[in-house]
Amino acid sequence: MVITGAEESLTGNPTNYDRLQELKAFDDSKSGVKGIVDAGITKIPRIFVRPPEDRATGEPTDTQFTIPVIDLGGRRADAVDGVRRAAEEVGFFQLVNHGIAERVLEEMLEAARGFHELPRELKAEYYTRELTKKVKFRSNFDLYKSRFANWRDSLSCVMGPHPLDPQELPLVCRDITIEYSNQVHKLGITLFGMLSEALGLKSDQLIGLECAKGHVILSHYYPACPEPELTMGTTQHSDPDFLTILLQDHIGGLQVLYQNRWIDVPPVPGALVVNIGDLIQARFLYI
Repeated sequence: MVITGAEESLTGNPTNYDRLQELKAFDDSKSGVKGIVDAGITKIPRIFVRPPEDRATGEPTDTQFTIPVIDLGGRRADAVDGVRRAAEEVGFFQLVNHGIAERVLEEMLEAARGFHELPRELKAEYYTRELTKKVKFRSNFDLYKSRFANWRDSLSCVMGPHPLDPQELPLVCRDITIEYSNQVHKLGITLFGMLSEALGLKSDQLIGLECAKGHVILSHYYPACPEPELTMGTTQHSDPDFLTILLQDHIGGLQVLYQNRWIDVPPVPGALVVNIGDLIQARFLYI
């Protein structure tokens, strides 16, 4: 009943549109995008509708270019050289033979999906916009500031620098989130070492600058959309961090901007996508 009521106010008379009221109704429902989909909508709420110039064009991406793939199972010197070239030329690369078992990757994806597909009342316990909370379920971190909302829900878990009490994590994803977090953090330390070497620095240079100090696990969920031509899952952006290690599911949809062209990053079984974040570039302005 609460979700249905939110749907009615969100999709009300377009001639009497109050954006702030609709944003608040959506936020107060604590059900996210998945909640309004479950309510059976056939048209998306107006807060998600993008102007024509901000929608996907449907134009094919450049099929002549692919994101570099770096194999960590071979010679370290070759991997470091690959990281250097990928960081300089693209800012993205895919990692294979990275040491994280496929079982862990699959279970992490299943657990993330499992949380987002929980009943509304269970997820609502974690719904918050309080910055101090280490575990937050929400839709659109900038909901009240952006020009239009993204068709996406997120679970954010701050795993470091201070240890997270496991009891704060939802039971459906608790154990695997801790296991995945530990392993991906170790991989991050390895990558910072390789990036340091690629820049001609000592291998522990970036670690010494505390680039690996903070650590957040974000699980994004993009529900099926009745009018996908009017909205998108996320806006064009760069990542405000040192390094992002991304695990895709088999559906795909990730694109990166390369030489003013959007390039598809198709899922590679067992691979992880790495993005060189904004902060690592800013940090080197002072080295």
